[in-house]
Amino acid sequence: MSAEIALARALAELLAAAPAVSAIVGTRVHASPPRMLTYPSVSVGRIESRPVGENDLLEHVVTITCASRFGGPEEARAMVAAARLALHDAAPAVEGRALASLKVRFSDVFAAADDELTLGVLRVRAVSEPA
Repeated sequence: MSAEIALARALAELLAAAPAVSAIVGTRVHASPPRMLTYPSVSVGRIESRPVGENDLLEHVVTITCASRFGGPEEARAMVAAARLALHDAAPAVEGRALASLKVRFSDVFAAADDELTLGVLRVRAVSEPA
């Protein structure tokens, strides 16, 4: 399994197990965005990876999207805050890899183009090495 797939699964499992996240989205936490999304939900999206130095270290920049149809930004803001708390400095088990670092570097909440959907985006930086 690739490092990116393993990381996406580990982050989704971590978010699904976080009480503050599951209180808002229930079981709608996805390791990759599904075709038919049900709201509110959290999805692990794009993962950019690049080698860092030697020793097979990889730096990953992960985009996590929180989607809400609540009718305002409150629910999306709550999802972003819950996800940030669950992710920052966490150490989830990643199949075949060991996380050296996991930090939330950016978050934003904004209305989508249709004005019915509110999105929250987090960018997470992870550094992993072979287990």
